[in-house]
Amino acid sequence: MSIVFVPKKLRGKAKINQETIQRLLDENDQLIKCIAEYQQKGRAVECVQYQQILHRNIVYLATIADASPDNMPPSTHSTSNEGSASTPAMNGPGAT
Repeated sequence: MSIVFVPKKLRGKAKINQETIQRLLDENDQLIKCIAEYQQKGRAVECVQYQQILHRNIVYLATIADASPDNMPPSTHSTSNEGSASTPAMNGPGAT
């Protein structure tokens, strides 16, 4: 059973750490393998069940990522050298 299935009285009290996230990622890996296997066997009902669990896990991981203060995108400060670095190659010898 997925670790995302937590009783309502315990929701919001679980401590999120790297181990929990890694367990979810490992579980997702196994779910994807099961889904692929069942698809090859033509067992659509089982695929849907595993896809629902996978979806729930992914949404949970996305929620954690969105709420994480450490999840700041790197700043993208462009300098004048970055923008003009490709210009000489395009306007080099033989360019029309």
